[in-house]
Amino acid sequence: MTETPIISLDHLRFSYDGPHVDVLNDLSLDIPAGTITAILGPNGAGKTTLLHVILGLLQPHAGQIYIEGQPQAGYSRTELSQKVGLVLQAEHTPFNFTVFEYVLLGRTPHLGMLSMPSNNDYRLTRQALEALELESLQQRPITELSGGERQMVMLARAIAQQTPILLLDEPTSHLDLSNKGRFLQMLRTLAGQGVTIIFTTHEPEVAVAAARYLVLMRAGQVLDSGPLTQLLTAEKLSATYGVPIRVARLEDRPVVLLS
Repeated sequence: MTETPIISLDHLRFSYDGPHVDVLNDLSLDIPAGTITAILGPNGAGKTTLLHVILGLLQPHAGQIYIEGQPQAGYSRTELSQKVGLVLQAEHTPFNFTVFEYVLLGRTPHLGMLSMPSNNDYRLTRQALEALELESLQQRPITELSGGERQMVMLARAIAQQTPILLLDEPTSHLDLSNKGRFLQMLRTLAGQGVTIIFTTHEPEVAVAAARYLVLMRAGQVLDSGPLTQLLTAEKLSATYGVPIRVARLEDRPVVLLS
């Protein structure tokens, strides 16, 4: 018996400008539980829109979304926030929170109406900061952080949120090599703890470094999905990006090159 996907998308359609220009075009996809899945495709493929639709920030014009086997529409906003976390590529922060205060916001879905954070919430916030070696930044205003520092802090907030599903939009786009390695290692650690991770990227090397499952997107459609070892081929990547691509091997690891 096949295991129920943790996320299932059934014939989704979405457009920002009415029904005639679909950003997501009759898109169907199953995400297996407990995997790191990379959604790979060129800019404009609809990757970010897809994450926002999964989280309920955007409503599809057609189709169905199921999370842990239940219709997304059946979850309240709080219940959905307890199931799915999101790390954006960039986020406007209207208040001058310290890093600690900002990461503590990850506990909000678990608080009751007008409840104050508990000792456990503070403990989980400290643990999230320690896991990413961000303790030295915890009293810094978030508005004073670099782009890479802010990206790491957003991941810490998502870790504190403790959701079984974590969505990340181009998570390594602002990171230097050191932080990129630390970030990807944390994704592997979370996956080892049973968290299902889905991240978008237009960089095949990032997908290779972290993912086991791959979704190839172009023009709002899923071209293919499956184990990364089966999909990371010159033919499939060339069709995804619309340019000739080669896949070589270096020390038994695939390397993606423009032809």
